[in-house]
Amino acid sequence: MAFTFNKILIIQTAFIGDAILATSIVEKLREFYPKAKIDVLIRKGNEAIFETNPNVNQMLVWDKKKNKYRSLFRLISQVRKNRYDIVINLQRFFSSGILTSLSNAPIKSGFKKNPLSFFFQNKVAHTFDGQHEIDRNQKLIEFITDAHPSQPKLYLTDPVEYEIRKYKNPYYICIAPASVWLTKQYPENKWIEFTKQVNSETTIYLLGSKSDYELCQRIADSTGQNVKNLCGELSLLESAALMKGAKMNYVNDSAPLHLCSS
Repeated sequence: MAFTFNKILIIQTAFIGDAILATSIVEKLREFYPKAKIDVLIRKGNEAIFETNPNVNQMLVWDKKKNKYRSLFRLISQVRKNRYDIVINLQRFFSSGILTSLSNAPIKSGFKKNPLSFFFQNKVAHTFDGQHEIDRNQKLIEFITDAHPSQPKLYLTDPVEYEIRKYKNPYYICIAPASVWLTKQYPENKWIEFTKQVNSETTIYLLGSKSDYELCQRIADSTGQNVKNLCGELSLLESAALMKGAKMNYVNDSAPLHLCSS
């Protein structure tokens, strides 16, 4: 069955890592529907992931920390006015189900585990069986594309590359030791043990947000060699650009992992 879409909406309002993985869907849809306008509905704070992406027409932003439900109802109204041909919901939560089911889109695609999935025209099982998240998400658009996911992709601009040129040298590594989820975070003492084993001629850049500064500074102070704490100094895309040129990146199963892969 052939499909024609003029306007497409992708919903992914989770944290940074999941939003980066959602770029895989953007890439695949652009491949199959080069003339379609592709919009993304994301949580506030994740704009940098999509603002330089030439395949994204518009970002709809949900501020979950300030007037969460007022913002949600505003978004529902905006989504309905935009008259999307298809809405693709990458989440399993009730709030994203409301956005999808009330969108007025002729085709709605999402996971069966979403409590409002009975409103979806296309729904697939969500299982934790060892497959990668991009493979799992791809199943939501397999019926309008194919079974092979595109790779996640961030678009680095010349100004971003220019900003991090001062940090680059022939041999450096990046470490992102923190995670939002402590269960995913490698122990601090193990990071210190590792950095002490790194060749003293290798520059070590510690990356993270402002909230990660103290952790990274303790690691830097304990290592006693060429370690630079850049927490809070680089934007998301600048961190990605620095990682791109590193000899190796050491991260947790968290957002920096997906920065590297994209």
